[in-house]
This record gives sequence, structure tokens and C-alpha cells, in this order.
Amino acid sequence: MRIAVAGATGTVGRYVVQAARERGHEVVELARGRGVDLTTGEGLAARLTGVDAVVDVTSVATQRQEQAEAFFGGVTRTLLAGERAAGVGHHVALSIVGIDDVPSGYYRGKQLQERLVVEAPVGWSILRATQFHEFAEQALGFVRVGPFSLVPRMLSQPVAAVEVAGALVDLVQAGPSGRVADLAGPDRLEMVGLARRVSRARGLGRRVVGVRLPGAVGRGMRDGSLCPAGDGPRGTITFDTWVAGS
Repeated sequence: MRIAVAGATGTVGRYVVQAARERGHEVVELARGRGVDLTTGEGLAARLTGVDAVVDVTSVATQRQEQAEAFFGGVTRTLLAGERAAGVGHHVALSIVGIDDVPSGYYRGKQLQERLVVEAPVGWSILRATQFHEFAEQALGFVRVGPFSLVPRMLSQPVAAVEVAGALVDLVQAGPSGRVADLAGPDRLEMVGLARRVSRARGLGRRVVGVRLPGAVGRGMRDGSLCPAGDGPRGTITFDTWVAGS
């Protein structure tokens, strides 16, 4: 199959590219560094020629609803229009577990993305996954004050990005499947503790301070709303295994 990966150079995207190629698929990378601007559509049409499926793992660094909706809405509309024109038969989108229950601006953008995919005339699949193991290291850089890193208190069931990528390629091969079961990691863990473990393992010397975010967003992060509510596929790579091997 010929598979286009939107966000191909990101945390999950590079693993999707790797997994697809290892399985013998031809991969087209859709990223600004590859000459494609997904916010404007520049360079997209030529890259979608002969493509069977598009995997969208794009992301944006914002918590503001207006910016998140503008990004996810714009990129999704651009991709879907390009896919329809090129005759692409399958759109696979990566989303996040719990976005209906935690009212953050970023999650509002992901909800818009899902709605656009569901309403489009292109066959689709949506996989929601929990935070990646990699999120713990990213959290060390969210708010830095000298040697201190302020990390939100949240309960998560993190999964390795490489396993998320494998599940996305599985969906490509299965064909349009709709909203599939949520993917999570093997263990429920506190993000503050994970950030401390990453700092020690990497020798970063960060002093992690847990912060209780206010309001409904903070409560949702702490009470497990971002963890799967029912049964579903679970990754097998534990956080400790990931830290030791990455």
C-alpha cells in the first residue's frame, strides 16, 4: 500500500513511518520539512497521488481553544479535501482518551478534528490513545523556573509511542473501521512521579514540583478521566522499560 503520514517527523509520526516501511508499504511523508504545508495545502495534492490511506498524527503546542480548533480544523479540512480529490479511500486519525470529559482548549480542538473526520465522505478510522511515555519528559519543559520544573498532577496510563504507531498501521491494513477501542499502556501512574524518574534516568537534574491545576480541567486530570474507562487493547512496554531503552 501507499501510505501518507501527516506529521511524519513528530513523536508518533516517525514511528508510523518506520512501522509502515518495515511491513513493506510505500510511505509518503507529509510535513513542512518535506515540502508540504498542511495548514495551507501547499504541496499536498502532488503528494497524495496514488495514496491508499492517510494517517494523521499532527499536533500543535497550545492549550488555547481558538488556536487548537484553528489548527486541527484547518489541517483536517485540508487533508480531507485533498484525499477526496485524489481518491484516497481511508483516513486514519489519532486522538486522545478522555477528551470528552476534560474541557481543555486543546481537547476541544481534537473533538473538532474527530467530528470533521466522521462527517467526511472518506472512509475513516479513529484511534484514541492515552498520553505517551514520552509525555513525561516533555512535561519537564512545560514550566521551568531555574532548576525547578512545574508538572501538573495527573493520573495517566501512558503507552509507548512506538506501540501507538503500530496500532495505527494495523488500522491502515484493516481498512475503514470507525471509532475503535481506546489504546492505553499497562499501568496507571502519576505524571509527577514519571517526570522525576525521567529526570533521574537522563541526569537532567530537574527538581520536579507537582502542581494542582484549578477547575474542571485540573480535576479531570487528577481523577483518572484521561485513563480508559473500559476494556481495550493495552501496550506491553512499561514505563521503566521505555526509560531504560530510550
